[in-house]
Amino acid sequence: MKAIVQDRYGSPDVLELRDVDAPVPSDIEVLVRVHAASVNARDWHVMRGDPYLARASIGLRAPQARIRGTDFAGRIESVGGEVTDLSPGDAVFGEADGAFAEYVNAPASAVARKPDAVTFAQAAALPTAGNTALMGLRDVAQLERGQHVLVNGASGGVGTFAVQLAAHFGAEVTAVCSTRNTDLVSSLGADHVVDYSRTDFAAAGQRYDVVLDLVGNRSLRDLRRVLRPGGVLVLSGGGVSTGGSVFGPLGLMVRARLLSPLVKQAVLQFLATPRRENLTTLGALVKSGAVHPVIDRTYPLSEAPAAIRYLENEHARAKVVIAV
Repeated sequence: MKAIVQDRYGSPDVLELRDVDAPVPSDIEVLVRVHAASVNARDWHVMRGDPYLARASIGLRAPQARIRGTDFAGRIESVGGEVTDLSPGDAVFGEADGAFAEYVNAPASAVARKPDAVTFAQAAALPTAGNTALMGLRDVAQLERGQHVLVNGASGGVGTFAVQLAAHFGAEVTAVCSTRNTDLVSSLGADHVVDYSRTDFAAAGQRYDVVLDLVGNRSLRDLRRVLRPGGVLVLSGGGVSTGGSVFGPLGLMVRARLLSPLVKQAVLQFLATPRRENLTTLGALVKSGAVHPVIDRTYPLSEAPAAIRYLENEHARAKVVIAV
């Protein structure tokens, strides 16, 4: 099969389209013929081995998972011996290492059936970004109807889902983004839009019940300043600017964990985990029209390195999809 393979850390130039053996599913996995995949910030972080501290878990000299990509949608080719609730031919979407390929193995627990009304491209855009937004707002922040939420990084992959989900949950949504994306986030349901090139949300005097920070470029002091007493700050991901190439967003996460017991506001951080139940929820929301995956660009599999370069360097809006 064709796949995007990486043998060392570096720029997108280290990624190559190669012929490799198709994977064989274990007893608890399904083998999916990939129709579409999507790019996440995690892909370029792993590609570069950045932050360096992460290499202790992903591979010291090169990534242990040699095929890039995690989010996919396609049709099941075969199932493991213990998988009884999915069958060959089922249209599915999910999350697993090695999605930038013609076939991918995935745990059955991280795969859900794709609703007929949802395209493969839309479904491929959902898993990591949609699940992060859903878990951050619903499970971690426990967002309630009528609360006021600020989403910092509202035009990115997670942010575009977060704005729509917060609006769906009945919250008043303030979205922070660049000038070129203000119309986009407004169309997704944001009640208020802050153009960060013109206004510093941390100095504007507004207070929020929930702050979802998806960027990692502001200090904890700034983020807490805009929280109401008893408010909830949720940190997820972020760029390397918070800690450089050694610690990246991990530095901000550690400081948040140390600070949380000392303040009256809740300062929480999390990493989204793949769950079939969440994927099913997201698929249903797309089918109903409550959530719309925004796709910026689509690239063929052979141009996956260019897709990652675009996401990394050009501040892509929402999701970048790879057609396989």
